[in-house]
Order: sequence, then C-alpha cells, then structure tokens
Amino acid sequence: GLNTGAISTEVAPFGGVKQSGLGREGSQAGIEEYLETKAFHFGGLS
Repeated sequence: GLNTGAISTEVAPFGGVKQSGLGREGSQAGIEEYLETKAFHFGGLS
C-alpha cells in the first residue's frame, strides 16, 4: 500500500554515492576496505 515500507533484505547491497558506498554496504566489497592480509602459513599439509 501507500504507507508501507520498502521491502528489503540484509544481503542486498545498499548505500549512497562515491565514498558513501554505492552498492557496497552489506557486501564483501564493503568490508574489504577495513581488512588487511598479514600472512598465510600452511604447514603440515601432506
């Protein structure tokens, strides 16, 4: 109806423009900015 809210899901990306996160909120691209890979070590693999 007229006064109902938009149907949304937590897995759908949303956001503003440029640094606001167009399509980045709630997605892998949104969190990659805050992650940093230090090192990988795979030992004892046979």
